[in-house]
Amino acid sequence: MSASQAEQIAGVRPILRRVVTNAGLLLGGRTVNAILGLIAIAIAARALGAAELGVLVLIQAFAQFLGEVVKFQSWQTILQYGARPLGEGRTAEFQRVLRFSLFLDLASTAFGIAVGLIGAFAFAGALGWGTDDAPAAALYTLSIAFMVSATPMGLLRLFDRFDVLAWQSGLISLLRAVGSVVALLMGAGMEGFLLAWAVGTVGSWIYLAGSAFVELRRRGLTKDFSWRGPLTEGMPGAWRFAWNTNMASALDVAFTHVATLIVGALVGPAQAAFWRVGRQVADALAKPAKLLTPALYPELARLRAEDRQHAMWRLARNVGLLAGGMGLVMLAVSAFAGPQLLALVMGKAFAPAAEVMTWQVGAAVIGIFAIPLEPMLVSLGKPGAAVRVRLAVGAIFLATLPFLVEQFGLIGAGAGLAAAAGALALGMLWFILRENGTRHAAATPAPDLEERLKGDD
Repeated sequence: MSASQAEQIAGVRPILRRVVTNAGLLLGGRTVNAILGLIAIAIAARALGAAELGVLVLIQAFAQFLGEVVKFQSWQTILQYGARPLGEGRTAEFQRVLRFSLFLDLASTAFGIAVGLIGAFAFAGALGWGTDDAPAAALYTLSIAFMVSATPMGLLRLFDRFDVLAWQSGLISLLRAVGSVVALLMGAGMEGFLLAWAVGTVGSWIYLAGSAFVELRRRGLTKDFSWRGPLTEGMPGAWRFAWNTNMASALDVAFTHVATLIVGALVGPAQAAFWRVGRQVADALAKPAKLLTPALYPELARLRAEDRQHAMWRLARNVGLLAGGMGLVMLAVSAFAGPQLLALVMGKAFAPAAEVMTWQVGAAVIGIFAIPLEPMLVSLGKPGAAVRVRLAVGAIFLATLPFLVEQFGLIGAGAGLAAAAGALALGMLWFILRENGTRHAAATPAPDLEERLKGDD
């Protein structure tokens, strides 16, 4: 190892501690979020039953699918292009990055709402809810406007305000849980619970966007800000980066909301409710390890801005091992206590979801071990590689999912999800190893003629 490489790696431990500290801040909010989220869906399950809960989760999955697909991951744009000008005090250039990010959010919001309003009626029968539920589904899609919060999220991550993100994580589920209690006491039907969950989305967005604006003003970054001007001047490859990160996120939805919609379309709302409940618990168990991801992105962006490539590799490896160990603990909890957990939280009627839940947790654990891979590719300026892997794996998963569901039921879908998670991790690892070899070869000077002649002797 060269002296420069050793110097780069020497500072990894403090960075890793900062990643874990920031993840710990998020853990408090996300733990509350997971618990309250389970409370909200448990209240809805007991009030509505499996069939109506299935309609509820299908409508929510449809809206979240659109919100995730149409929105650009502009928080990654903020980190990728804004970290250096912010660190160097170039306010005008940072504001240009901010203007571009806000433009992406606003454009994608308008498009998502338009598609949602039309799709709620056009695909009502195909997606598992009836025409009578279509007006409620259409109204719920208006909440897409408050699902697109990528810019304030990116700003708060860049400003190291993970405490705000922690509070916001808990706030959305707190509002949904309180709203669900109110809906239960009022004897509301599925529409009342949809309204309660929409209120949670709106309230958390107001808190997140307001906090980001306050931080911008405190740092003097709103002064002389203008909506007019070039969008990507001084940001080479910005549009390609935005499209690639958007595609990567959209394809990731195939493993969550699209799978729920396919299950509902093939075997009905009740089975979709089992799938959604299992996924909710799986996500709650895996959440502590996954929280390292949002804390990792800004650190990798800073290391890349400082050209500390070897430190990036070391940090990614350490985070993967740390997260993977946490994930294995969560898998053991699901395997040994899954049925009891579901019966306690959701009621005995939902205990059959335990078996598929274990497969879902297994898929999540594979993803946990692979946590650093996609942030590493994005930070190295290779988001297209992540997109290609997600596109291939997502297409195969979605193409085989109907066969798996029809032949093996929910267990087939769970096993397919775990296999897809493994293929996704291996594909991204291959691209990272190839990129590592390319950079190493470029950094190694070719031997001069005299050295080659010595070698021939």
